Amino acid sequence: MKQNMKLLSIGTATIAAATLLTALPAQAYVGPGAGLSLLSALWAVLAAVFVAVGFVLLWPIRKMMRKRKRAQQNTASTTHSASSSASHQPKA
Repeated sequence: MKQNMKLLSIGTATIAAATLLTALPAQAYVGPGAGLSLLSALWAVLAAVFVAVGFVLLWPIRKMMRKRKRAQQNTASTTHSASSSASHQPKA
């Protein structure tokens, strides 16, 4: 009985290996539309990832530029207000 089971399992393994190792032609046609759809979806995902990474990497630079612009505007407004207040003082 044990020997019969051993032969059965060896036979089953042989049939399974033969089935898996035999390549049969596919009985389906995949048109160019499926490949084009796959490529366009892949490009969209890649573009989204690159844009997201770009925004994350450029955020500190944009913040620094805004700070610098705000500081320049503050210094310009203080110099402008100082010069205008000096011109409005009465002369003695």
